[in-house]
Amino acid sequence: MTRPPARPAKQRKQDTLNRLEHDEDVWVATAEVDGGVPYLVPLSYLWDGSTLLLATPANSPTGRNLRTTGRARLGVGPTRDVVMIEGTVDTIAPAQLPEEVADRFAARTGFDPRQLSTPYLYFRVRPHRVQAWREADELAGRELMRDGEWLVAD
Repeated sequence: MTRPPARPAKQRKQDTLNRLEHDEDVWVATAEVDGGVPYLVPLSYLWDGSTLLLATPANSPTGRNLRTTGRARLGVGPTRDVVMIEGTVDTIAPAQLPEEVADRFAARTGFDPRQLSTPYLYFRVRPHRVQAWREADELAGRELMRDGEWLVAD
């Protein structure tokens, strides 16, 4: 099997934004404040062009970790075309989320936490670091965003 050549940074950024716009699910990694056991779950998300919106039960390990640490690491895509995102997290109660945003989330993800009896919270992840790569030939230059700023022009 012939592998495609390494993508230039601009193409990698375009592919990353395309993946964020069109994929539906993300792996969410969190940990307890005291450095406790890492926790990893798949969640659906809504990308608004600059942040990812997630929802999970308020009392789940992921919900507790996101709320208390305000940090998460996300993985989007398959292992041979991955986007890794490190970001800060804002917790949003369902009553605080504008109805049109909650409606977009429900339409995009196929589920509406507002309709469930289990208390859910929304979490907005603001990327601070974004990396993307396919194979070892893309490891150099895989960092596309640092400190919340894209390193690659459009």
